[in-house]
This record gives sequence, structure tokens and C-alpha cells, in this order.
Amino acid sequence: MKKIILSFFLLTSVAINAQRTCGVEEKLQKIMADPIQREIYLKGQEKFEKELEKLNNRVYRSGESIDNVNATTRIPMAFHFPSVSPSASATLKNCLRALAQNQVNSLNADYNATNADISNWASAASFYPTVSGVGSIDIQFVIATQNHPAGTGIANGTVAVTFGTNFLNGADEDPTWAGYMNVVVRNEGGILGYSPLGGYPGAGWTVVLNTWAFGSGSGCSGYVPGVPPGSVQTGINKGRTLTHELGHFFNLNHTFNGCGTNCNFTGDRVCDTPPSSVEQYGCPSPGSITSSCGTNKVLTMNYMDYTDDACMYMFTPGQMTRVQAWYNSIASEFNMTTLSNDEVVKNNFNIFPNPNNGTFTIRFNDLSDDYSVEVFDISGRIVFEDYYTQSSNLEQTISIDKPSSGVYFVNVKSGSSIITEKIIIK
Repeated sequence: MKKIILSFFLLTSVAINAQRTCGVEEKLQKIMADPIQREIYLKGQEKFEKELEKLNNRVYRSGESIDNVNATTRIPMAFHFPSVSPSASATLKNCLRALAQNQVNSLNADYNATNADISNWASAASFYPTVSGVGSIDIQFVIATQNHPAGTGIANGTVAVTFGTNFLNGADEDPTWAGYMNVVVRNEGGILGYSPLGGYPGAGWTVVLNTWAFGSGSGCSGYVPGVPPGSVQTGINKGRTLTHELGHFFNLNHTFNGCGTNCNFTGDRVCDTPPSSVEQYGCPSPGSITSSCGTNKVLTMNYMDYTDDACMYMFTPGQMTRVQAWYNSIASEFNMTTLSNDEVVKNNFNIFPNPNNGTFTIRFNDLSDDYSVEVFDISGRIVFEDYYTQSSNLEQTISIDKPSSGVYFVNVKSGSSIITEKIIIK
């Protein structure tokens, strides 16, 4: 019988750089004791195994990259802050909406392998001959803006971020929000966050994060007095707790899930992650730790280990094949009507030159609404933002002050549509 493993991060304390550990039995027993959830899980896993076999045949036998298997995958997301009162100030709510977008920006960078620290792999790769390279998937996480559930009070065109709702009520699913990739941010005591190993958006399953493990930067004043999210724990201040937990939601296990002779059926069941049975903490140097399963070096920089945010920076191609297979098996569960039809806006403007030196032009064919422009780097830091009225020129020249070379993202928001385009600054 297949088992569900639900992953937790349990902090031993709330001190700086506290270690992460994993405890699963309580959640395992709860899910397996629920006949409805158990049936959902087992049927889904059976469907996933068939899809994974198909993708493995296509990717590894033909040599086709996972990026070419499917077109860009869009995931509608919703964020929930049950501890924030609906009557909280507009300043706090707007800050938390921005923090949610900051978290989404980090997710998109990590899953597309456009994060700044991915460059560290070039010097680390020689220690890991079984790892064929860095894994990525053509994916775009998007905060939903349309057709929200009735009774939630969120107007059409407004991002799916809720405050003060009784979401989950202590459980791990809410059918009201079925069809979204839900993230609940609440005070979980000493727990850093958790997610099912293989989640079902159609059943309203969710990822739960503690307030101080969400987003990055200085957080929002007044959210948790004296405890701004993302700034308390120096080891978890880059938003990668959600990168890790979403990995679980898309059926990735820990890289330290055990040893075995057949990588397809033992350990984390991904053949290009070196097997290990011991989790790693802190910020170990690449190649410095020999696996408990043999002579291979532990892939400590993988998102599915327990190292600090600053020292985890990559997935492997095998992991991304597994993520793609899980997405393919649950794709129909996402409610894509919650995403705006961005094609009209996307086809109405272009950005040039690209690449550029930090100065570029956005040209619209016509303007039917006011719009804003936001530029952020691959760490999620906003480097430019401005708002333009409908009467503005059809061309706007954007100049970033003293930019570093690398990949940046441009958000163009018009009405209820948000378009994200990638640019390269040399």
C-alpha cells in the first residue's frame, strides 16, 4: 500500500538560524484515517505514475528537454491571512498583498532557474557527476484576479488575498477555495510550514506557512508586532520555505529520504539526486559532505533539503520531470477562469531593446486603461515602479538606476490583467 507522507518543518526554537527537522506521523495518520482523502490520494498517485512513465520515456529516451514538453504552465494562487482583521488598515493590507507578490516573484525565479544564486552551480557541479544539470520548468505562478468564490467579498479584478477569514479552521483543505493553489499564512507556533506530498487543488488542499517563514525582506509593520515575516530567522529569509513546500505539493520528497539500489523506487525516487538518509542544516560548502548511502556527495544546495535559504538554490532535471508529471495529472483541478485573459494586454505592447543596459522602452499600440510598471530582480527586489494614466504617451522609457547585469522581470498591470515579461540587462 502506498503511503502519504506529509512534510513538516519543525523548528527547535525561534532563535536565529534555528534548525529545521521533519515530523510526519501525526498528519500521516490523519490523512490515512480519512477514507475520502485516502481514496483521492491513491487514485491520484496511480494516475501520476502513468504520467511520469510517459514523460520519462519522452525526456530521457529522446533527449527532449522538459521545457519543450508543455507550453508555459500558469498556476492560479490565493493567499490567506486569517490572523489579520478585515478591519485592518489599508496600509497593512496593501503591504501584505505586495509581500504575497514578492513571494510569487521568488517562486517564479526558483522554479524557472532564473534565481541569482543559480550561478553558484557552475563551481559546484564537479562534485556531483550524477547530476546532469540544473532543473527548470516553464511555469508562471500568478495571484488570481477573477471569478472568486461567492461570499468571499473579493471583487472581480482584485487579487485573491484574504484577511480574517476562517480558512481551514485548523484543517488542511477548504472546498470553498477549490481550484486555487492556496497558501495559508498563520501563526503555527514552532512549525515552519507543511504541505501534503502530492496536493489536490480540486479538493482545496493547501500549503501552510508560519508568519515568519513567508516572503522576504522586512515584512509588514503591524502584521505580527515585533516579528515581521521574513526577517526574524536569518536562515529562512529568502522565501524558500514556500519553494520547498510547493515541491512537496507537486510530489517531490526530501532528498534525504533514504538509501536503496533502485532509484526509481527508493529514496526520493529521483535518479539524478544523490541518495542520502541524513538531512543537512546551515550552509555547508559544496561537496563537503559524503552521503550516508555511499561515496556520493550530498546535494546540499537542493531545495528539498533543510539547508538555509541562502544556500539552497536548485532543483535537478529529474525533479522537474516529476513536478511536470504531477501537474499534468492534476491540471484539470485548477480553475483557470480565475486568471484574467492577459492575451489582449500582452499583444498590445512590446518591450525593446531586450537585452539592454538598464534603459528600455515599453510601447503600447493603444491605451484603454491606466497602467503601472514594476521591475524586479530575480531575488524579488523591486528596482523600479511607476503609475501611468490613460492619457500618457504610448511609449514610456524606463531607466533603472545603476543596475547589475542579469535577468529581471517586468510586471505591466492594466485593469485586472497583469503581464510579466523577462528582460536581460547586460
